Amino acid sequence: MQRARLVTLTGPGGSGKTRLAEETAAGHPAPAWLAELAPLDHPEAVPGAVVSALGLRETVLMTSEHSTAQDDPAALLVEYCAPRRLLLILDNCEHLIDSAARLAETLLTRCPELRILATSREPLGVPGEAVRPVDPLPEATAHRLFAERAADVRPGFDPADDPGAVAEICTRLDGLPLAIELAAARLRLLTPRQIADRLDDRFRLLTSGSRTVLPRQQTLRAVVDWSWDLLDERERQVLRDVSVFAGGWDLPAAESVCGPGAAELLGALVDKSLIVADPDTGPHPAPAPAPDTAPGAGGAGGAAGAAGSGGMRYRLLETIHEYAVERSAEAPRALDRARERHAAHFQELAAEADPLLRTASQLPWIRRLERELDNIRAALHRTVEAGDELRAAGLVLSMGWFWWLRNYRMEAADWGARVLALGTDPEGPDAEKDARYWPRMRLRLGRLFLVTEHGPVEQLKTPEVRAEVTRLRDTFARPVPQSASFPGLMWPFTEFVLDDRADRNTTMNLAVDTCRKFGGPWEIGVALMFRTHVAVDLHGGMAGVDDDLAELRTLSRRSGDRWMRAQVCSAAGEAAMARGRLDAARDEYEEALHLAYEVGAHAEAPFLIARLAELAYHAGEVTVAERALAEADAEADRYGVIDARALVRVVSAVIALDRGDIERARQQWRTAKGQGDRGTPPPQFEAAVANLDGRITAAESSPLRALPILADGLRDAVRTRCAEPVIAALTESVATMLDALDDHARAARLLSAATHWRAEQTRSMAERAATERLERRLRTTLGETAYETESAKGATLTPKGAVAEVTAAQDELRDGEPHEPR
Repeated sequence: MQRARLVTLTGPGGSGKTRLAEETAAGHPAPAWLAELAPLDHPEAVPGAVVSALGLRETVLMTSEHSTAQDDPAALLVEYCAPRRLLLILDNCEHLIDSAARLAETLLTRCPELRILATSREPLGVPGEAVRPVDPLPEATAHRLFAERAADVRPGFDPADDPGAVAEICTRLDGLPLAIELAAARLRLLTPRQIADRLDDRFRLLTSGSRTVLPRQQTLRAVVDWSWDLLDERERQVLRDVSVFAGGWDLPAAESVCGPGAAELLGALVDKSLIVADPDTGPHPAPAPAPDTAPGAGGAGGAAGAAGSGGMRYRLLETIHEYAVERSAEAPRALDRARERHAAHFQELAAEADPLLRTASQLPWIRRLERELDNIRAALHRTVEAGDELRAAGLVLSMGWFWWLRNYRMEAADWGARVLALGTDPEGPDAEKDARYWPRMRLRLGRLFLVTEHGPVEQLKTPEVRAEVTRLRDTFARPVPQSASFPGLMWPFTEFVLDDRADRNTTMNLAVDTCRKFGGPWEIGVALMFRTHVAVDLHGGMAGVDDDLAELRTLSRRSGDRWMRAQVCSAAGEAAMARGRLDAARDEYEEALHLAYEVGAHAEAPFLIARLAELAYHAGEVTVAERALAEADAEADRYGVIDARALVRVVSAVIALDRGDIERARQQWRTAKGQGDRGTPPPQFEAAVANLDGRITAAESSPLRALPILADGLRDAVRTRCAEPVIAALTESVATMLDALDDHARAARLLSAATHWRAEQTRSMAERAATERLERRLRTTLGETAYETESAKGATLTPKGAVAEVTAAQDELRDGEPHEPR
């Protein structure tokens, strides 16, 4: 009002435009007059209504009987207002917009001291007009308005009795004052929770407005009906069409769903306050590259590429959305057409985004899919309900990597199950020729790993599940293109689910070869990354790790995928840790964590933080380790990463045991074991849990009770070909028990064997102190010569030889007779 002579307050019905205009007028220095246009039916009546509002008809009759303007209301207004400083409020102009605009322009042109404040659901379109949208009430203001109106109908009402229901009412009513007041009026017979629960039927619920207001403001439906009645048929159809969107949309989506002319009609509905338009300020994806260009190099864009330059984001207030849904049901054919176009658009978007999620341009595409997630879910719901198996499968598979990366894994598993339930797997010799075969197999494999990550391990042991896992392994364990793309390239881990003790190096080599034949740099990199992780965890697996890591770094740079780069750093960190290069491992894990956060791979972070905690513990930085463990535990709990929580508990138990806090160590161990049992823990985790169990048992009771636990753990670790440091740690614990049981020579042999197997891998400070104490005791007990003799024998032991030594020791303890290793 300071800088413009015409200000128009715009907003949907019930947004408080009139009230804001009245409050503005009350604080304005010039005299203010309110002309209410809502009751008028004809454009010609507008000037006369303003004349009446200013009381001019009577004034003219009494003082200017011979005025030439008295028969022309507009001229009369000019004559009266021209010499005066006034504020004129034109309230509710939308249904007479052209007439109101003409009058405003005439008055502003000929009355230099006049200012006009208009309220309308769309701008007047007069030169010099300043448009001020009236936004929904802020949360606190909306709550206060509800409480004030509630107290009018129910004295003593206290919103603190059910603040959640009050907040839900105000939010779902879009912060619209009229709707909130209508809801508060319902407190005569309903509680806030009952009102909130009935808002899906808000137009029937909110019908108790004041009898003193205009009929169109007495019910929520009447408020919106008023706006609907002012639309032409094309505008109505667009409003029906956009009701199929969920969570907003952009212009390309509107053009796909609404057809030609969508931009113009959207603009009209925005002007009429039925659609909200906000600048889309987030990063925007670049257009998809052409097939023969490098990622990020440009090219022709499709559904999403068209929005690469940014623009506006559109949405419906919930009340308008519910109304548009009702209206769309009146035209079922048009509704079906809009839903079909909506599903096609978002299927195209997902298919376009999928490969680009694995490139250097992935971040804006990730954010774009996040922004459109509600629309994609809506498209999936409708496609599944329609029984369109192939389209639904295509959409789920296109979204699969996004869901995995962004930790929507259980949602992905659920969608996979829904799509699979739409049909049955093709069978017979020609099954693979059926268009449904590979989509269904890929969905089954992807869902298997999503479920095993969170479900109880017992479910994997049923004959039915094992039969399906075996079928999936046999389907994908061959050189076919489907085994070189996500999720098919994950097939080697079926052997872990089956606990198959086949040569896993052979399995991983086949996976790498298949990806080299049919995949691109990203797929080859993932296969190499899997092989590296497996190699680090396997006995004798470090031999080819450096070559794989070098190629992995090249491939990850070529693809630009931050997730892959994080995985390369993580694998390199594991390799460095296995070799005792703790500083290098820390650098790799920190870089992996940075990249995981950058790409939003939240499920990766807890494990990486736990690894950093483990490194701090190894270095003797226990306080740092405990802080990192707390952070990792919180992140793992937030994102449901069971494996990371289990690792946190193992390290926490070790720290407690070092401090002599046996009760806490046992409690942490129980939690770790329970969490491990919920998933499919790798053998090295089970070995660590067994080692911890044995050490805690020794502290709780005796080495004699601990020995069988440690012996069984060692046998399992050797049988499952755990990496040398894992077997060495168990062997050192066994040696400690045997020393306490007076089997000193065998303890010396096993300690020497463990030291030999560790090679480059260093012990933690606590482990180093414990083994040094053990070595001193053994040297003292056996004597230097005997110790060196036994130590030399131990240096030649294989892991299987160590198991034989332990078995012999157990036999001797049972029989009281010496036993040779066997």
